[in-house]
Amino acid sequence: MRILIAEDDHIIAQQTQKALEREGHYVDWVENGDAAAEHAMINSYGLILLDIMMPVKDGLDACREIRRMGIDTPVLMLTARDTTDDVVTGLDAGADDYLIKPFDIRELLARIRAIGRRESAVKSQIIEIGDLRIDSHTHTCTRNGKPITLTPREFDLLLAMARNRDQVFSRQVILQRVWNEDESLENTVNFHVSSLRKKLDAGFETKLIHTVHGVGYVLRTPGSEM
Repeated sequence: MRILIAEDDHIIAQQTQKALEREGHYVDWVENGDAAAEHAMINSYGLILLDIMMPVKDGLDACREIRRMGIDTPVLMLTARDTTDDVVTGLDAGADDYLIKPFDIRELLARIRAIGRRESAVKSQIIEIGDLRIDSHTHTCTRNGKPITLTPREFDLLLAMARNRDQVFSRQVILQRVWNEDESLENTVNFHVSSLRKKLDAGFETKLIHTVHGVGYVLRTPGSEM
């Protein structure tokens, strides 16, 4: 994981950096909130560690700026402020977690691992194929940021095809494995696929769902060959 440390205390920063690098992380270190926001904007990080008390711009303002820029990288606040109000202020600014100084480096590493597990769980619920984005947890999908409203049956079909992109689905497979329906309802597959295709492809030059004549249907990755 690539991690950004924003900390003006050189001893804490260097100790933290060495510990993270021993764990296999790649670390960038800056000393104020302005530099933290700038680095977050131009680089892709798995985690940002923000001290609150920093020169030029403090960690709270830096966190708010990072969130205003639309950056959703997890932020872990590092601070000596330990009142409930301070914790609430940090979380309201957009932080995901809070660690009070002085801290045991083992606790910091454990929190980083926990954040990594949460991020992995969230990412596993998201499928992206070109400009199509599917969230299996919320049962929603968008194309180029535009929400697409699907029926439950359409969503189940889309999710199954997305998880097996570029794989042809016969009508029998759709009925039995996706919907758990009887083969006698095979004619309804054409209707639902047609409806799904119209919703996904309307207004877009690149078509996602294709008919493989005599076989079935496939959700094709843009640019892939059949």
